[in-house]
Amino acid sequence: MNAPVVETLASESGWQRFRKDRAAVWSGWFLVAIAAVCFLSPWISPYPYMEQNLAQSAMAPSSAHWLGTDLLGRDVLSRLLQGGMISLFVGLIATAVALVLGICYGVFAAEVGGRAEDLLMRGVDVVSTLPLTLIVILATVVFGQNLPMIFLAVGGVSWLTMARIIRNQTRELKGSQFVQAAESLGQSRWGIFRRHYLPNLAGTIAVCATLTVPGVMLLEAFVSFLGLGVKAPMTSWGLMIKEGADIMEECPWLLVSPSVVFALTLLSLNFLGDGLRDAFDPRSSRK
Repeated sequence: MNAPVVETLASESGWQRFRKDRAAVWSGWFLVAIAAVCFLSPWISPYPYMEQNLAQSAMAPSSAHWLGTDLLGRDVLSRLLQGGMISLFVGLIATAVALVLGICYGVFAAEVGGRAEDLLMRGVDVVSTLPLTLIVILATVVFGQNLPMIFLAVGGVSWLTMARIIRNQTRELKGSQFVQAAESLGQSRWGIFRRHYLPNLAGTIAVCATLTVPGVMLLEAFVSFLGLGVKAPMTSWGLMIKEGADIMEECPWLLVSPSVVFALTLLSLNFLGDGLRDAFDPRSSRK
């Protein structure tokens, strides 16, 4: 990379670099739109998502039902919006759980240092080798299929990468002059964490959160696809995909609509995460 390019990158803020990434910007707007529509579904859905009408069972898309109906005569569009609300809600809450665990663990490991830090990170390595999907499945089987359990189970296995990243970033901050100055002035560890660590980790946390959400949603969808996630009559995109896959030859519209929307949402989340990463850390994509 030549000197003018380095100066240009240095003079631009992360937000300015992000706005130049059209794929990330359009992905962000798409996610805002899909989230708004899904979370407003109780008020804008054409039909109640649980309403059954066996006389209109397995109807193809029409003017009355834009995405058709399922085997119980329920409107697919209404269930798609409701399922999106549940899937996005699980993704956001489980990611929040993963962030809290990852940040606390990573900062604590960096703070204690020495052999204790090595032991804590080796523990992360050991847990990472376990079949995490199987752990989520076992948790839902043992403790029940309910949304709080899904939040904890999915979030509880999604914090490992975050812990590694936060630990590495905190170690760099710990050796910085402003943190050492705060320590020499007698500032408490909580004060240093709140005033120095968190503001400097905010960009990294935002990027990690954006990249964690699609993985969390995919894990929830897989568990629901196996019939161990969200229980009927409530629905999620993963459960709708499972129901559509069971009868895809007779009623392909039951599989196509949730699959397409779910795939577009995951793709947008990945584009947004990549855009944020490149914006706040240009060295990750520009050598």
